[in-house]
Amino acid sequence: MRVLFRILVALILCAVLLAAGLLMLPGDKIAQVAVDQIKAQTGRSVTLKGATQVSYYPVLGVSTGSIEIANADWSNAGPFMVADSLKIGVDLASLIGGEIKITGLEAVNPNLLLERAKDGRVNWDLGVEGVATTTPATASKSNPLALSLNRALVSGGKLRFLDHQAGSETRVDDLAIDLRWPEYRGAASFELSARPQGASMLSVSGEISQLANLIENGASPGKITAKTDGGSAGFTGTISAPLRLEGAVKLQFSNTGAFLASLGVKGVEVPQGLGRAASAEADLTLDDTMVLSLKNLKLTLDQNSLSGAAKVDLGATPPNVTATLAAGTLDFSGLADGGAGGTSSGSGTAGWSKSAIDASALGSFNGRVDLNAKGLRVAGLSFGATSATATVDNSRAVVALNQLAGYSGSITGQVVANNRKGLSVGGSVKASGMEMQTLLHDLAGIDRFTGQGEASLEFLGSGNSTHAIMNAFSGKGAVSMGRGTIKGFDLDSLMRKGLATGGTTVFDSLSASFTMDNGNLTNNDLLLKLPVISATGKGRVGLGARDIDYLFTPKTASAESTGGVVIPVRIRGSWDNPKIWPDMDEAIDLNLKEEKKAVQKKAEDEVKKKLGIETQEGQSLEDAAKQKLEQEVLKGLGKLFK
Repeated sequence: MRVLFRILVALILCAVLLAAGLLMLPGDKIAQVAVDQIKAQTGRSVTLKGATQVSYYPVLGVSTGSIEIANADWSNAGPFMVADSLKIGVDLASLIGGEIKITGLEAVNPNLLLERAKDGRVNWDLGVEGVATTTPATASKSNPLALSLNRALVSGGKLRFLDHQAGSETRVDDLAIDLRWPEYRGAASFELSARPQGASMLSVSGEISQLANLIENGASPGKITAKTDGGSAGFTGTISAPLRLEGAVKLQFSNTGAFLASLGVKGVEVPQGLGRAASAEADLTLDDTMVLSLKNLKLTLDQNSLSGAAKVDLGATPPNVTATLAAGTLDFSGLADGGAGGTSSGSGTAGWSKSAIDASALGSFNGRVDLNAKGLRVAGLSFGATSATATVDNSRAVVALNQLAGYSGSITGQVVANNRKGLSVGGSVKASGMEMQTLLHDLAGIDRFTGQGEASLEFLGSGNSTHAIMNAFSGKGAVSMGRGTIKGFDLDSLMRKGLATGGTTVFDSLSASFTMDNGNLTNNDLLLKLPVISATGKGRVGLGARDIDYLFTPKTASAESTGGVVIPVRIRGSWDNPKIWPDMDEAIDLNLKEEKKAVQKKAEDEVKKKLGIETQEGQSLEDAAKQKLEQEVLKGLGKLFK
């Protein structure tokens, strides 16, 4: 903003010199006098083309043709400014009294080139610092530029900024400025609109109580409001040169994605709960090093409200953020985008969401955020008191779970989201004292288990959607439970009658470990203990496919000693509608093992007798039969050659 004011000052200088010459020279000499004086004051040559028109009544004024102001001598990028015309109006009575009062200043279709050299020099340093050091009432010959400006207009402007230090180029089109500054030591109001390259129209308006102080590198109270598609920002406080702010800021975004797109940051879809619609207010301080401090921060992100303080180093690339925040219950259910749902009732076929996850926000800043909340909802899970620390470095975020209470227990560990080379998520967490029925219901829609348990989990998944991540999960874990129940079948009834009649199984303990690979969880060591029954289990749980194929093998305490019947139970199907039945094939294999061995031995003895085969120690009947056959064949072939 201050750069634009300095450019306006340069135009005012041009206007003053032209106006002063009006009373002394014919019209055809005015332009040359102005050109010579501007060059002497700024060190920049000025070229005027076309006729210079002069009016004396009712307003003393001059209108030039096209105007060109040269760039700094170290630049080879073209002129500093080119405009189709420059129009100036001066109050004649004030001029006669020794005070310059410009009633109007208009630049038509100006093209401005702002440039920063590699060594830090800037081309907008026009040598017009301290345009006025006294008020208009004390103006003298030594201070001829004590002035006021009723109105200045810039229309159809274009701005180009070349930063050779950063190797960047920024363009702004449709630049328009309307500045009203009736008294030099008084207030100035302004309206500015522009369209940054690749962005929507941005409008900025405000009032500076002492514009002269800013021009002279001082400070002034001010109020600035900026608006564009999807949101607005406002500041009220003290503005100091070159750019320091201290005051109150208020942000209001009805659509954060649209707001970012209007600023040229396109394609960002903010998840529900992280600020799809957002508002904020805080006490703001911006210092000379471009460090932004926010105190007494009140932040609303959709349905979530937070408070605290933050500091942002805008001079870093990307910006570095540190913050301490507190909140009530935070609802981040939208982060899963239907992750735990997405199925039609009773089908289980729709599966995880395949919508693309936009994780580009991980690269927009680095830093650390400490958060304390009274509650947390995320990915279908609900927790109580939460304390977490999030660190972000080069598109990789690590969330350390210092405290996560819920489901009658607690969870500790860390979760990582890495978007450096495509999105991946992983972590290592431990849970203790968790109520399994509610936890499994919220996590996977499974509500057959009750009881408290301990669990550990290490996991890693990658992909650009929840579906892809769940189908790529790998890792390992373990779970153990004390006394609990399994709803849906009664092992006691099954063992005594051989029927799966529903009901509930009460157990004393349960333990299992598992591995995960390509979205499939495999377990081979489940051990379930009941008062008079124990059960082992093995099988697969499809994390990606949301299905299960698992075999329970229950046994009574006396089954092995008394020859009791063992009937395995097969669980197969989708998570929301699995089928459970006695697996009779497995039952036969388990219960008739000795009988099968006896039948097999009797058959082998008959084969040996009929074929005249004798097996050696460690040799199978099949190998012995092959050996006998080879011997007989060789004998037959030998006779052919005798």
